[in-house]
Amino acid sequence: MQKTPEIRPSASAPGYGTDQVSSMTVASQLSGPLTALVSSAFVSGMTYGLLQFLQRTPSRGQHVAGTAAWGQQLALALAAIVILSVARARHRRKFGPRSGRLWLLAPLGRHAALRVARALGFGGERARAGRVLLALPAAALYVFCFWRAGVQVTAGLDPNFTANAWGGPSYAGAMACHYLDLFLLAAGAAWLMDHILPA
Repeated sequence: MQKTPEIRPSASAPGYGTDQVSSMTVASQLSGPLTALVSSAFVSGMTYGLLQFLQRTPSRGQHVAGTAAWGQQLALALAAIVILSVARARHRRKFGPRSGRLWLLAPLGRHAALRVARALGFGGERARAGRVLLALPAAALYVFCFWRAGVQVTAGLDPNFTANAWGGPSYAGAMACHYLDLFLLAAGAAWLMDHILPA
């Protein structure tokens, strides 16, 4: 009599043991389609930014004092530290300090993809049109943040692009400030989607 193969639950499934997840790599927990989506948004943004850079004007704009907004950015950085510390503590308390589960990359994980599929009605699930409509703005903002991060990489090479930007006039300062802003926006969008999509 042939032995029936054991069926193990997917690491993305709710209730999956933390000892099993801890042995998995980060890459193996990521969703291919979701990762491809944000990667293509980032590359698309870089392409758009490169076109902006190639069409730059030769005349240099003047930096206006006060436009760098370092005070506001410092406040945002402190807020980000507090938010990340609380979120990390809650994650460790819920799953354990060595669970190996995705944290910051959780919106791109296989479990997140499974929740999206459930909301859309795939796999025999009932579609949740209301939840999908509620989550769409947050999802669009999340993807936009990756696109805008790509734009900053190449368009920021134009001194006029960063002259009066937050963190400007330097490329590094503008990059740091814009990435901080985009990170907070993306984190907020991910938090909203986590509370809207079916578990």
